[in-house]
Amino acid sequence: PVPGEERNLVVENFIYRGMNNIYLYKADVPVLANNYFSSQTERNDFLDNYASPEDLFDNGVTASQDRFSFLVDDYVELENLFSGVSKTSGLSYGLVRYCEGCSDIFGFIRLVLPNTSADEEGVERGMIFNRIDGQQLTDANYTTLLAPDTFTIGLAKIEGSSISDLEETYTLTKRVYVKNPVFVSKVIETEGKKVGYIYYDSFTGDFDKELNDAFGEFKSATVTDLVLDLRYNGGGSVRTATDLAAMITGQFAGELFMKEQWNADYQAYFESTPELQERLLNKFNTTLKTGEVINSLNLAKVYVLTTNRSASASELVINGLEPYIDVVQIGETTTGKFQASVTLYDSEDFGRTNANTTHTYAIQPLVLKSVNSAGVSDYINGLNPDFEISEDYRNLGQLGDPDEPFLKLALDVILGNRISIPERLEQFKPVGESGMDQLDYQKMYIDKIPELINK
Repeated sequence: PVPGEERNLVVENFIYRGMNNIYLYKADVPVLANNYFSSQTERNDFLDNYASPEDLFDNGVTASQDRFSFLVDDYVELENLFSGVSKTSGLSYGLVRYCEGCSDIFGFIRLVLPNTSADEEGVERGMIFNRIDGQQLTDANYTTLLAPDTFTIGLAKIEGSSISDLEETYTLTKRVYVKNPVFVSKVIETEGKKVGYIYYDSFTGDFDKELNDAFGEFKSATVTDLVLDLRYNGGGSVRTATDLAAMITGQFAGELFMKEQWNADYQAYFESTPELQERLLNKFNTTLKTGEVINSLNLAKVYVLTTNRSASASELVINGLEPYIDVVQIGETTTGKFQASVTLYDSEDFGRTNANTTHTYAIQPLVLKSVNSAGVSDYINGLNPDFEISEDYRNLGQLGDPDEPFLKLALDVILGNRISIPERLEQFKPVGESGMDQLDYQKMYIDKIPELINK
């Protein structure tokens, strides 16, 4: 803006109003106190100190311990992501450093989404790539190189701890895609047991029916055990997580799965009447949001596969079930995210209806933390496995194959076989993964804003 010219602070005022109202960590940000500014002019002077809405959000009104709240300038893109719609080449990958202190990185393919460019070209889980359009991937260029809608990956191979180029390349194109997160679902019969295995990629509410159908198949096959694979699941809908817990169990209908804790203003409001108190309690359901009956397995034990990429709603399922049944966690320590957010739009009640038409900003602040029925929350350092195993990029195996190392370990535990955990080879250092630049990365969210207080 020109010096001396009045800035239009519409977006900034919306951000401030939203954070001042409902932000979980409001008490930790002094400027968000209800009586901090004596007038709108004083507040505008404060907002004017920040160069952009992003600058205000990141540096002015967010608590230092908050790793997960965010601001978007196009809420339509965000809404699409929450429905499982995004542009993708079909690759889900992890990015890893060659060595401690070096900048070269390689990608390993974790899974390939069906009916996408990568699937059509024949890319498979376990492949290693280290070049994009002929250029070596580094920690400085990978974001730029992987951004275009069409790019060519160059394969590589790992021998010992050295990585060498292969001649093979694949040219991939991103297109709009709707992802069904129920990726693999099968019954494995072994030594007289029927083990249900499901690889579930994200808690996407629009696919609750597909998830419930998979459990319907487990139920009619009378599975005795269940392996729930959440190894790359970064989270999603709280309601879907609650319903997944009910699919695994069923014997706890109506009991407390998770209790919400909000900022002091909202907490006091919710605790003011018995009816409002109910709003804080997420109970085991018997039906989906659509009214469809939940297919429950009535299990007393579940085996959950995790890595450090398993976050939020994935952790909620583990923590929420822990007081009720035996949760056997296999793999790595999870991310450590126990808070949920909600989308706020620039309208009087922060809802989508009547949102200000002059911009498409929305904020996704943390608004509550989840506490299980035994009072456990705040697992900042993640949830630790009972049996530890890490993926070996040299031998990823295929998801759902009984010989895939994580699933093999789970089956050995189920069958009471001698546990053989592969020796941990020199660990390559993770740098990131596909989707980490997406708005819904590692998010856990609730579907609607509660009735507002102190508007």
